Amino acid sequence: MRSRAILWVLSAALASSLAAQSPYKEALPGYRYEFPRDYFNHPEYQTEWWYYTGNLSASDGHRFGFELTFFREGVNHDPQKAGTWDVQDLYLAHLALSDLDGKAFYHAERTNRAGPGIAGIDEEQGRIWNGNWSATLHRDEQTLESVEERFAFTLKLEAEKPPVIHGQNGVSQKAEGAGRASHYISLTRLKASGQIQVGQKSYAVIGLAWMDHEFFTHQLKKDQAGWDWFSVQLGDNTELMLYRIRRTDGSVDPFSAGTYVDANGHSVHLQREDFSLMPGQELWKSPVRGAAYPVRWEISVPKIGIALEATTALEAQELAGHSEAVPNYWEGAIALKGRRGMVDVTGVGYLEMTGYDKAVKLGK
Repeated sequence: MRSRAILWVLSAALASSLAAQSPYKEALPGYRYEFPRDYFNHPEYQTEWWYYTGNLSASDGHRFGFELTFFREGVNHDPQKAGTWDVQDLYLAHLALSDLDGKAFYHAERTNRAGPGIAGIDEEQGRIWNGNWSATLHRDEQTLESVEERFAFTLKLEAEKPPVIHGQNGVSQKAEGAGRASHYISLTRLKASGQIQVGQKSYAVIGLAWMDHEFFTHQLKKDQAGWDWFSVQLGDNTELMLYRIRRTDGSVDPFSAGTYVDANGHSVHLQREDFSLMPGQELWKSPVRGAAYPVRWEISVPKIGIALEATTALEAQELAGHSEAVPNYWEGAIALKGRRGMVDVTGVGYLEMTGYDKAVKLGK
């Protein structure tokens, strides 16, 4: 099991051990984005990830959620130690399939070094990979491929909007202090089509996907214990990215933020006071370590007249391991319904909840 939460734990530990030499850049205001360059590798930053999620359906209406994520974590920035088997970066990947109507959740993970082409990011090839899991990017089209023992999928993704840059002045600030931030971009509306294989059964599917890409060296602080992150794709061709960071005292951190994307692809930064994410009373309790996750949420963005309810067709979408050293987390497909002003609106999305079994303690 690997997620943003676990990679942050690893990043914090490595950052402490490397603090004296400070070999990595921090995410600071004023960064100038360039595409397609910024879809690919930034080895000058310690931590980087590519996060693909989406909601798909077959011709018979059978619904799925999927997740394919690639992580790069810098562990050695010494150019003198750059041989084939030297470990400059760890490459982690996570794969999940939510069979929403079959009421089944599958997930797998892997960790590799680059070695002789085992894992990596290659801008010239337009490819990000870890073993036989890959994302290939060419212009406005991307292809995802994954093969696991119990399931597999191949998806073609077509960007319907330009990339969105989150935050302000080139950074998504997560805590007080210079560098407690990330450079954060998303492709918020990707038209998806392809094949899903579950056991011996194959499904031709279509739907919507979302891609997040972040790179940074530091983010959260010790008093920030977890977060709730939403991607929302509405039927009126608009999107929302929202997250609330929870503090150890139970309060919501003022650095919680979000982005609204209109039908034409223009984005608006949302500050903490511009929206609310309120968990309902309906909880799903993990059978692994007993964490209780809210599986119904109320989302409100008054400045754009949006009020939504988020629910899920499959409550058991927890990525749970059996090690006390790392946090479990819930990440899965959600459905949304509500109103924009006086007009009914529906949509789909993804929700990540961390820090419910134990605090995600990061930073110095």
